[in-house]
Amino acid sequence: MLDKVGATLGKWEQTGITGKLYEQIRGKYDMAINQYNEACAEYNRQLNAYNAGLQQYQNAVARLDQGSQAYRSNADNLAQASKQIAEKQNELGKAVSQAGKQVADGVTQLIQGQRDIDKAETEYQSKLAEFNAQKPEAERKISEAERQITLAEEKIDNLTVPAYSVSGRREGLTSQGYCVYMVIEGIVAKLADIFPIFLYFVAALVTFSTMGRMVDEERTNSGTLKALGYGNADVMLKFIVYGFAASTLGTCIGVLAGHTLLPLIVAHAYSAGFTMPDIMLKFHPWITMAAFALAWISAVVPAWLAASKELREKPASLLLPKPPAKGSKILLEHFPPLWNRLNFTHKVTARNIFRYKTRMFMTIFGVCGAVSLLTAGLAVQSSIGQIGNRQFEELIHYDLIVAEESDTNSAQREEIATTLKGKTVQSSTAVRYEELSKTAGKENDKQSITLLSTDDAYNFNEYLTLRDRKTHQPQILVNNGAVISERLAEMLNVSVGDTFTVNDENGAQRTIKVAGISEMYIGHFIFMNAQCYEHVFGDQYSTNAYMVGLKDHSNANTERQGAKFMKLAAVRGVVQNTTQKNMVSTIVGSLNQIMEVLILVAVLMAVVILYDLTNLNVSERIRELSTIKVLGFHTSETTMYIYRETILLSLLGILAGYGFGEWLHRYIITEVPPDEVMFDPAISWIALAAPAIVVAVVLAVLGWIVYRQLETVDMLEALKSVE
Repeated sequence: MLDKVGATLGKWEQTGITGKLYEQIRGKYDMAINQYNEACAEYNRQLNAYNAGLQQYQNAVARLDQGSQAYRSNADNLAQASKQIAEKQNELGKAVSQAGKQVADGVTQLIQGQRDIDKAETEYQSKLAEFNAQKPEAERKISEAERQITLAEEKIDNLTVPAYSVSGRREGLTSQGYCVYMVIEGIVAKLADIFPIFLYFVAALVTFSTMGRMVDEERTNSGTLKALGYGNADVMLKFIVYGFAASTLGTCIGVLAGHTLLPLIVAHAYSAGFTMPDIMLKFHPWITMAAFALAWISAVVPAWLAASKELREKPASLLLPKPPAKGSKILLEHFPPLWNRLNFTHKVTARNIFRYKTRMFMTIFGVCGAVSLLTAGLAVQSSIGQIGNRQFEELIHYDLIVAEESDTNSAQREEIATTLKGKTVQSSTAVRYEELSKTAGKENDKQSITLLSTDDAYNFNEYLTLRDRKTHQPQILVNNGAVISERLAEMLNVSVGDTFTVNDENGAQRTIKVAGISEMYIGHFIFMNAQCYEHVFGDQYSTNAYMVGLKDHSNANTERQGAKFMKLAAVRGVVQNTTQKNMVSTIVGSLNQIMEVLILVAVLMAVVILYDLTNLNVSERIRELSTIKVLGFHTSETTMYIYRETILLSLLGILAGYGFGEWLHRYIITEVPPDEVMFDPAISWIALAAPAIVVAVVLAVLGWIVYRQLETVDMLEALKSVE
């Protein structure tokens, strides 16, 4: 049995498929062999002992006769040895039987183990195939995890201590809408402080001339009333009541329009760029009282003054026409070379201008006021309308500034580089971008200043045009100073060669020397090269942002690409030109509506003033004009005889209006814009040509009306009016 088991184990060992089960069976087999060998060895010893006892027995038998006692002893020994031999034989049989049973059990276990091995081998092959299939993905994940760990360690090494700042509602990222709203509010407030004064004085001028003319026209009636016994107060009351009634009625209409129409226009201008609540119309008693008081002063007081002066005369004098103004030697006559070169008609025109000084000043001031308002309104429109095109077409050529995070790693930077090489990007360049700050300005706000530094000044010009606003001379980036925007220079009151301090992102103060001032209308900018940056900040120059030019410059595409860059993990922020463009568009749209109302009022004012003064001039001098026609002057010559004065005075008013309008325009573009916006101070040719054209058109229309009036005038009736 043991031989068969040994043979089976030998064949098993030859297969090479051994394992734990084989070792267990092999161990039990070896144990059984050892027990068998020990039993055989014990049997042999007992057998030897038996043989020795048998030999002793035989010797004892031989010596049986020698003594019975020895015989018994040997017989006992023999019996004892036989007993021990029998016991050992029984033990050997039991050992052999037990070893056979163990071998049989081992064979059964061997067979079951082989089956388990086959099953395990099948499962092993299945798991091995699954392992080989999942091994590449697992290795990739392990590699990616190791890469992420490396990148995270690199990111941790690049972490910097954050800097915190506290911003008010006029500062920070959310301040734009508020600042734009305050810009428009400031413009409306400034205009509300200036133009009512203009309009009031012009209205007072017209009212003064109208009331004086009415008193002159009622001269004969006033004399008749005085001759009938009415007192001066009774006669004067007629003019005062008329002036009071007319001014009160006009003021009521103006107060109604001022409380409803104009607020709605201003609210509409605001709503063009903001989401505004419904306007609440309120009554302003103090402003209303001031309007009535000024209206009564401009209408009642002139009537009272003119009537008081006229009623000092006797009734007999009042019944006669008012004598013409007394002539005198005028200033031009003191310059014979000039005076002697004038022909008779021009000399008469010059004399008449100085003869009616009140009308002269009224014409000049009236035209001056209308032209100044037109010039200022159109100039402001031009100043604010051009800054967008100049800023984003002539000066700034990039569409985005993509700023990196300070803790970016190589993989994240590679991701940005890949995006910059996309189809939508036309070009890009690496720069140093920082947001500096300075507490300054009219409101003493914390101003945000954009710093752009480059180590490639040649390519830098492709994205920004640095030039002087007046001469367009290029501004060069030098090592010992920076080029700053013009608005920043004005706010800090610095010029080329001066120094100023700013706060960096960590709050540390940095001193910068001004090497040039560049034209820039929106925002505060500082431009410098790498050497200047290292000198100012005491740190090695390194890029942290990109100026990006897109193939499609539309606002929609710019916002879309900006959002695309913001999705990248390495991008800290994106500065879009669309934000500033929208701000300019909002300001321009709102101001245009206000300026359109102002221009319309100025045009109407010019029409009213010139019509009133022209009509007054013709009616007062109708007898003089009839005499001219009787003497043989043609209608056109008669018209120019009187209208030439209006044309010359209007020209003087236009020139004066240009000067005052330029001052008013300068005041508006200086006081109204916010600290980060500069309006173009240059006055466009439209602002100079349009007022002159408007006045010329009004004069031409009124000239045609005067011509028609003089063409149909009843000369005999006009000359008989004295009688």
